[in-house]
Amino acid sequence: MPPSSVSSTDSTKSTTGGVQSLERAFDLLERMADAGGEVGLSELSASSGLPLPTIHRLMRTLVVCGYVRQQANRRYALGPRLIRLGESASRLLGTWARPYLARLVEETGETANMALLDGDEIVYVAQVPSKHSMRMFTEVGRRVLPHSTGVGKALLANTPDNEVRALLARTGMPAATEKTITTPDGFLAALADVRRLGYAIDDNEQEIGVRCLAVSVPNSPTAAAISISGPAGRVTEAATDKIVPVLQQVAGELSEALASQNPA
Repeated sequence: MPPSSVSSTDSTKSTTGGVQSLERAFDLLERMADAGGEVGLSELSASSGLPLPTIHRLMRTLVVCGYVRQQANRRYALGPRLIRLGESASRLLGTWARPYLARLVEETGETANMALLDGDEIVYVAQVPSKHSMRMFTEVGRRVLPHSTGVGKALLANTPDNEVRALLARTGMPAATEKTITTPDGFLAALADVRRLGYAIDDNEQEIGVRCLAVSVPNSPTAAAISISGPAGRVTEAATDKIVPVLQQVAGELSEALASQNPA
């Protein structure tokens, strides 16, 4: 690791007992992520309240370490070394989730999944398969577009409409089946249903003959959702009434477990 160029005045203890320079550096990285991954120093100063000289020192250190890179236009972007950290964290998150997904399988009989929102895509990070001979299988690591999935709807349900429209404009809305939602207005209406009902449905939209029920994981350190998927003949409307409360309960318990891994 290259030596830090942060001055000793930035390395004092924070009010929370941590190292102030580290807290500030991670705060800047998160602000960059929230801004789409690329920002200018003045934007970071305005959003963080830190003086420009302090931000410049912190960003210079992050650049040297490879966690941030400076663009030709003098703006700063998230760097490639974060990819390895993110991939490792995703695998660990999936490992933590597996016992909870196993409970879903035991209580619902259907395949259980966990997915994250990674940029504009949904990535599956964990799965526990159903014990039925006829069952759904989604490869861990698979990436899909959010508009045709239950987990995508669950993850985007509370995102502002303008941000959802911008995402859909970037990804497009190709039809996986004849039931796939292919218009932004239709997708926004589906998200309104998720907020009203408290869960999301993929009704033959990703694959004909398959239904999926999904809920977001509250207060997850990164946007996450869990789901069950199975043949439409088993995941019926009647089954939905029994499965959704189980999904919501397990999501709440997983949220608590993830919070306990990151004590204040």
